[in-house]
Amino acid sequence: MGSLPPPKTREFADSTIEKKVYNIVQWFSTFLPIENDRNRLGFGLYKYMTGEGDPPEILVKTSKLKLSGITPKEFADKISTELEKIK
Repeated sequence: MGSLPPPKTREFADSTIEKKVYNIVQWFSTFLPIENDRNRLGFGLYKYMTGEGDPPEILVKTSKLKLSGITPKEFADKISTELEKIK
């Protein structure tokens, strides 16, 4: 039984808000060792930046992230600082 190749994914342009938000999450990957946590956080932050989601302080608490080497409060503060740079 053979398997099909994975579907092709399009990368966002560097100037889009999606790419900027997901880059922030990737930059903090040392604190988030699980890739699915990074994807979930990136989506939540994107929703926040488009006016539909919760701020980072609430998002970090409710997303059930497995953080490594940092407290949730410190992590939310770092994310908030980075998001202010791209607004």
